[in-house]
Amino acid sequence: MKIINEMTLKFKAISINESFARACVAAFCIQAEPSLDEITDIKTSVSEAVTNCVVHAYPQKGGEGEIKIIVQLYENSVLIWVSDKGIGIENYEKVREPFFTTKPEQERSGMGFTVMESFMDYIDVYENENKGVTVKLEKFFKAKKNFAVGGANV
Repeated sequence: MKIINEMTLKFKAISINESFARACVAAFCIQAEPSLDEITDIKTSVSEAVTNCVVHAYPQKGGEGEIKIIVQLYENSVLIWVSDKGIGIENYEKVREPFFTTKPEQERSGMGFTVMESFMDYIDVYENENKGVTVKLEKFFKAKKNFAVGGANV
């Protein structure tokens, strides 16, 4: 598969940036002409991934952490990596269970990974080499006939 376009986004791990990340990723993906449902799925999943970073990755830093998103567009799909350099995850299997939360005192639902898994075609979560966590999201688009890149039809 050939990458049609790619972007990288970095921002502070503060909750107001969740909507910023969601909007940026959605706007970038528009060039692939996804359906409204596909864009909504992507926005919801990015929101969940970023919120997980804000809430769980940097509990002692008060927004001093960083979140990085890489988006790669392909002709009929998008790959999105949402990464942090925070404290990591103790049990990768457990966090994917519905209703599991490490912050029950904050009335968290524990449905973040369940939501991402229901809206995306593929999801994986893994520990970064140095520190933190990366969530990999993939969404396949319905086949498009004229994928426009730089004003030219491909």
